[in-house]
Order: sequence, then structure tokens, then C-alpha cells
Amino acid sequence: AVYTTASLLSFNVHLTLTLTGPLDHDHNHHEDQAHHKANPDRCDGIEFDAIVPDENGHTFFFKGDHLWNGFKGPAQVSSAFFKELDNYHHLGHVDAAFRMHNKEKPEKHDHIYFFLDDKVFSYYNHSLEEGYPKDIQLDFPGVPSHVDAAVECPKGECNSDSVLFFKGEEVYNYDIATQSVKEKQWAHLPNCTSAFRWLEQYYCFHGHNFTRFHPVSGEVNGVYPKDSRHYFMSCPNFGHGGEANVPKCSEVTLDAITSDDSGKTYAFTGHNYMRLDTHRDGKHTFPIARTWKEVTNGVDAVFSYSDKIYIIKGDQVYIYKSAAPSTLIEGYPKSLNAELGIEGPVNAAFVCADHHIVHIIQGQKMLDIDLSATPRVVASEAPLPISGIEAGMCSRDGVKVYVGSEYYHYETPRLLAFSKMLQEPKTITPDMMRCVE
Repeated sequence: AVYTTASLLSFNVHLTLTLTGPLDHDHNHHEDQAHHKANPDRCDGIEFDAIVPDENGHTFFFKGDHLWNGFKGPAQVSSAFFKELDNYHHLGHVDAAFRMHNKEKPEKHDHIYFFLDDKVFSYYNHSLEEGYPKDIQLDFPGVPSHVDAAVECPKGECNSDSVLFFKGEEVYNYDIATQSVKEKQWAHLPNCTSAFRWLEQYYCFHGHNFTRFHPVSGEVNGVYPKDSRHYFMSCPNFGHGGEANVPKCSEVTLDAITSDDSGKTYAFTGHNYMRLDTHRDGKHTFPIARTWKEVTNGVDAVFSYSDKIYIIKGDQVYIYKSAAPSTLIEGYPKSLNAELGIEGPVNAAFVCADHHIVHIIQGQKMLDIDLSATPRVVASEAPLPISGIEAGMCSRDGVKVYVGSEYYHYETPRLLAFSKMLQEPKTITPDMMRCVE
């Protein structure tokens, strides 16, 4: 679940679920405001009708004819954002909603679909798409009317680009490409009144609680349910939704940083990690053991290679499949010596895209190991012009190695090792990590 209790890179205070910013809409509630109920307060404990992000990453929480724009702020009338919903019905609610993931059809990708009774509405940029509303069966054949909840599930997290629909105890897995539906029951999962995908994790909301589940098996790991007021909103007297103390950039230090083959970028400090690539959803921190459950005491170095993430701690190497959910490869952890032919400790490690060499930094030297060779042994060793390196990553714009809150940038690993002139260090900025100058 979203159970991070850390500032973004000091990682020891509560997570702030930040709103990207209010949309520039006229929030005047119209002269017919009288038919709307008084603004509800989600901190009272509310069972949401639907939760859905738009194409810009703003997340909307729906209850009756009101919504909340983001993780903070008061309720507003839904028609201020999605006015045609009110034009077509006056029932004052939606049954379910999801954001379409279908990159094969750009004209549908990132559209919001709302479900009400036997109708479906498609929105983009907060405007109703021409031809909508439609009967649900026309767009989603085999999906019943009066659904309780819906959530998208991209290929890689599900077997194909799919949508999960919930109705009572029934779950309908709708395959977007084939328009086929598989019906199943997840009796161990509470009846979901709304569902939400956030940072590749799946949440079933019921009452004012939520339960995190696996989108293919429905499996629930961990202690659930949890009160959503602790995690998905800012409420007085509830822990995780409060304001976080954002660290100064000069206080930021990294233990490791890596980017996997799909572009997910992770920064590690202490017992926590941060996703840096989730621009629409903001930068948030989580316990390392939440994603890589066998790694319980921080990391020394991390690198990505061939759809796998290698985590080094002490003299042990853990190898995980990169695809969510991260799964430890059978037989691991193994010793550094058995896996890479070296002894610890390791200060940093990185692999450049489309290369087979892992560059291991130990103190002020860099070891190159060919990951395609068997057995793996050190192929070359070079002294480094920089001491105290704690983390490193190779990306399209070159190699960055981190020393405290500063980093050095080189075009290639070879230039890092053999450059005669020491580069001027650069400072970590708020654009790179969530911190203040």
C-alpha cells in the first residue's frame, strides 16, 4: 500500500501526497446549487463512488454529486469539472470510473470512462467525447450494467491491456484488444465500491478503508484493510496524509540509483526508495521491503540488466524480475563472489543501456565485469579521480556519480575513469529530487 512515512530523500517523516495543481476551471457552483447537498468532508470517513486520474495525473475522488480534486482540499461539485454528466442525469453520482490504457489506439488512450447504470461516458480534457453517452454493451460487450468499480490494468501488470470491473462478489476481466470477458470471484477481497491504480499498485476501496490486491490473482499481502484517511488524503489527526518536511537539496544523499529497461527510475536512501519517473503522479517514497520484500536493511548498490534488478547488500546479491510485482529469482540471494567474482563491500554499480558491462565502484577504483561471460570475472580495473562515490547511474545523457548532495557528470564510463581533469561537481536540484534549495 502507499505506506510511506518519509520525506522524499531524508526518508524519515510522513509522505506528502502532492496535488500537481488545481485545474483552471470556473468553480462557481451555478445558480441551481440548491439541488446539491452540502459539501461532504472525506475526513469524516466516506465510501467513495469512484476514484480516477485524468490525462494530466490529477486524481478525482467522487461521492454523490461532489468530487475532490487531488489528495488535499475541499469537496467541489462534480459538474464544475465534468459538466455534461449533470446535463445527462440528475441522479447525483457515478457508479465507477477508470482511465483507459490503450497505446495501440491513441484516440482512446488516457480517456476517462464513467459508468452510470447501463451507460458509459468518455471524457478527454474534461470534455465529453462526441457520440457519448453510449450503452455499456456497445463499448464493453459482456460487461454488466450497474457496476460497482473499475480500474485499468496495462499489459505487463495484467496479461494484456485490460480493465477490471467489480460488481458485488464478481470480477470481470475485460481484454481491450479482443473484447473478451473472463468472470471470476475473489471471495477474500471485500466488495469494492471504487478501485484505483496508483504507481503500478491496485487498491480496492470499501467503506472508508482500502485493501491492496494483485490485479491478476486478487491476492492480498500484508495487513488489511487500512483506513484511507491515513494514506490517500490530508486529514487532521491522521498520520500519513499530513504535510511532510521536504528536505533541503543540500541534505540529500543517495545509497543507490538505477533505471530499469522500462524506464522506471529508483533512488535509494536508508530503508526507503523513491520513484523519480512518475511525473504525473508526483515523486513519492516507500519502504524498500514493500517492493523487494526480502531486502529489509537498506542497500549498498543497485543496477539493472536484462529486465532484472540486482540489489547488493553486504556480500549478498539479490536479483529480481523488473516487471511488477518484483519477484526474487529462485536461488537468490547469492554471494558477491559467486555472482560477480568479487568480494565486498560495493559502493556503487551501474550498467549502460545495451551494454553487458557492470561498472562496480569500490573506494576509488572501478571494476568492469562482463555480465554475458561465464564465469563472471573482473575484466579490467581503473583508478578513479573522485573519492567518496556513494551511488551511480548510466543513462542516455551519460554517467552520473553521486557524492553526498553533489554529483559528477561524464559522457561515458571511460571518461569517468581516464579523464585527466576533475569535473566541477553539480548540486542536486528540486527538478531531480523532491527537495528545496
